[in-house]
Order: sequence, then structure tokens, then C-alpha cells
Amino acid sequence: MFTYTINQETELRLLEVRHAEELFQLTDSSRESLRKWLPWIDYTKTAEDSKGFIEGTLKQFSSNDGFQAGIWYKGELAGVVGLHKIDWSNRSTSIGYWLGDAFQGKGLMTQACQAVIDYCFHELKLKRIEIRAATGNDKSLAIPTRLGFKKEGCLEKSELLYGEYVDHIVFGLINES
Repeated sequence: MFTYTINQETELRLLEVRHAEELFQLTDSSRESLRKWLPWIDYTKTAEDSKGFIEGTLKQFSSNDGFQAGIWYKGELAGVVGLHKIDWSNRSTSIGYWLGDAFQGKGLMTQACQAVIDYCFHELKLKRIEIRAATGNDKSLAIPTRLGFKKEGCLEKSELLYGEYVDHIVFGLINES
């Protein structure tokens, strides 16, 4: 299983079915803030829904098509970071992430994304990583900027979120080694 230690307090671990209740509780406790930017929130109504998500991510991992890892801070599940999929022919991927309300403002997501970048470039030998975030989602937009990604452009009306289209800012990072 995938595990990546960030520091003494924080690690990334592949989500497992046994984490379904904890993942659901974290999602539910942050539902209002997460719903503004994540289209799947309204479809996550029970721990069984979280279990289905985890089962799908385990298939993703076993197919060598990326992963979704829990961000564990001081033994508690704080959020999720992972790869949407891996384009092996072009050696590229994109990172997605979210953090529970109680864990924001601690630098956890920046650290988690840096760990994923290191893993992608050094272990998987990928060439390109992309992050997309909706305009107005200032917390998510700050992550790639902090990590040295280059702002590449804006995709207008890129995502339908609860009846409204939002634009996405696209950021890219190239492995120069």
C-alpha cells in the first residue's frame, strides 16, 4: 500500500475501505464549505457513499492509474490528495485535493501536494503535473502558486457546479531533471 511520510505529524496513506466512516464524517463536517467547489458533495450522503469512492480509488491504484491518499495529521484524517489519472503515454498527470475545515491554515495541503509532486517526479518519473482550480477558490489557487507552478491560462466555463459554470485557472509544473 502507498504511504508517504511528510513529517512527524503528517503522512499520506492510501485510503482503505475501513476508512469510509471517518472519510464520511470529515466530508459531512465540512459539507458547506466543500460544496461551493466540489460537485460530488451532494452525492455523498452516507458512509456507504464514501466506501464506494474508496473502492473506486483502490481500483485506480491497482490499475496503475494514480491514487487517492488520505492526509493524516496527528492520527486524524484531515483531507484527501491524489491524482485524477496518469497519462502514461505523455508522462503527465493532474493533482486534486481537499481539506476538512478544522485542518485548514496549517500548511497541510501545501506539504501534501509537495509530497505528491516529489513522488510523481522521482518515483513515477513523470514529466508534467497540472493543477486546475476554479476562479474565486482562493485557497486552492494559492497552492500551485506556492509550489512554483506556472499559471498557463484560463479555461472559461470549464465546470458546471450546481447550476453555474465556473472558469478554471490551469497551472503546470515540468520535471526538468
